[in-house]
Amino acid sequence: MTSGQRLFQQLLNLKNRLVKLKIVSDPESKTLAPFFSCFSPGAEVRFVNMTALTKGHIHSSFWLVDRKHIYIGSGSMTWKSLATRKELGVIVYNCSCLALDLHRIFSFFWQLQHKDYIPSIWSKRVTALYSKDEPLLVHLNSSDAVVYVSSSPDLFCAKDRTRDIDAIQRVILEAKKFIYVSVTNYLPLVWKTSNGQQYWSIIDEALREALVLRRVRVYLLISLWKKTHPLTYNFVTSLKSLCLGLENCSLDVVSDILANVNNNKYIIKPNHFLSATIGIFIVTRKLEGRPTILDQVKAAFERDWFSHDAKRLQDLILSGRTAGNPGLHPVKSEIRSKDRKVMRSMSL
Repeated sequence: MTSGQRLFQQLLNLKNRLVKLKIVSDPESKTLAPFFSCFSPGAEVRFVNMTALTKGHIHSSFWLVDRKHIYIGSGSMTWKSLATRKELGVIVYNCSCLALDLHRIFSFFWQLQHKDYIPSIWSKRVTALYSKDEPLLVHLNSSDAVVYVSSSPDLFCAKDRTRDIDAIQRVILEAKKFIYVSVTNYLPLVWKTSNGQQYWSIIDEALREALVLRRVRVYLLISLWKKTHPLTYNFVTSLKSLCLGLENCSLDVVSDILANVNNNKYIIKPNHFLSATIGIFIVTRKLEGRPTILDQVKAAFERDWFSHDAKRLQDLILSGRTAGNPGLHPVKSEIRSKDRKVMRSMSL
């Protein structure tokens, strides 16, 4: 039995233990109706019509247990996510303060079923308890840290809630040494607007400033999916060209060519870990010899970066093995050994 099957079985057993299960999902996930129906009659499932509200989709992924334990990460409730994909998440036990703040986001989604508008007046029950300016102080794995939960789009950000873009931008703009980025797309475009495509430059410009003006080393890991847009490689090539002829300008780009497997989306820099799905963790003090949450995430990034399935951008382009053509030609290049020495020397 796989780990995904074991988790599914444990969810099924909740009704026998009289534990309530509430699920909020995107209407596009109605293909999972048979999956959700397995939990009946002990579960409640609500679908939020994001297309009517924002012309978007729900990408937030988190779990709340007894209002004191939480999971935040890239994993969803699909069988592929549970059984065949590489996901990355954080589990925090016995933190009722953070769980309460996350529950306020869940409550907001829960109230949106059958609605095609956002309430003009926010209930105090969904107001943020913590933000980038007033984060929560916690003790994680023998380390002192601060945590806050962000959200998007702007319409979904209640009073005092930090926007996702502000959290991401802050991490990049405050970086001084290096940034690790793991994404499934690097596409600074807004596709569905009244004027067609638009260039959405906030993150792209922040990375360019970090590379050129502050000489921050940037490591960009892009997962190769069939749905990865081909323009991803155009934008990344443009970003990489900035370092041509510039001293101390370093951008390394690697693709995980194991198609449709790596679904991680996060950013790491010294003392910071940002999960692109919903939150940020900042370690303020760590004890010698004790691994922190940042050490664990950094190890996961380097595992993927140095794996046999990770190939450099320029080699993929030359071989023709990019998005839309994931299997044209084999790629034999390997990550240079000096990369390993440089990355291993970077302290969090």
